Amino acid sequence: MRTEEFLTRLDDEMLDYFREMVDVLMERFNVSRAEAVARINERYAGEDISGMNQDFMCHEMPEFWAYHLYFKPTQDARPLPSGDPNVDGDLSEWEIRPLPPKDSPVWTLQDESDG
Repeated sequence: MRTEEFLTRLDDEMLDYFREMVDVLMERFNVSRAEAVARINERYAGEDISGMNQDFMCHEMPEFWAYHLYFKPTQDARPLPSGDPNVDGDLSEWEIRPLPPKDSPVWTLQDESDG
């Protein structure tokens, strides 16, 4: 099914999973709901999230994917933070991925900071 926020078809289970990723981004990184959704849409818009892809994603907790959406990979190919504080270490050492352009269609929700 399509939702007003996400630009990919999601069944009920994956809709809940994607909304959990939104919650992680909001709670751990203090971003707006609109920004969290835009970051997810930038990565997953139009993707087929079913079958093996769904199994692959759900093999990890939503934190894993949320952290991968928020932080930029390093040149030395270090593993990205995954949401496990015992493994991730100091998150301030990581570069944050740039926001999607504000005029991009991935911004499906109004960002409260804009108005």
